Amino acid sequence: MSFEPVLSVAEVEDFLEREFPQVAEDYFVEAVGPGSARIRMKPGDRHLRPGGTISGPTMFALADCAVYLAIIAHVGAEALAVTTNASIDFMRKPQAGVPLVADVELLKLGRGLAVGDVRLVSGEELVARATLTYSRPPKA
Repeated sequence: MSFEPVLSVAEVEDFLEREFPQVAEDYFVEAVGPGSARIRMKPGDRHLRPGGTISGPTMFALADCAVYLAIIAHVGAEALAVTTNASIDFMRKPQAGVPLVADVELLKLGRGLAVGDVRLVSGEELVARATLTYSRPPKA
């Protein structure tokens, strides 16, 4: 199933800057496409845990934000969508100092619920996979 984006990369980035300035410096929208989005982050020292690897909470935050931004790209600037379910599998240690890329595929984009799969890649390696469900607010 394919969904067409209604916002461009620049429009999604503008939304991120306006609605979430607290994280906008960490995430960069690289692409939006039919039923998809690619979000990149360059982890800094604050994202590392002892042992020099990117922390699990940092990886989860990227997955959560990436699916959220993919939904925004496809439904418009609907800031009130919220995460209702999330599952993440951590598969291998990401590389410190290497951008972490989230590739999102939207699986469902309904009036009430949206579901997305996201693959987190560090360098060339798949390091985590997550599925997230969002509740969308009813239309006024």
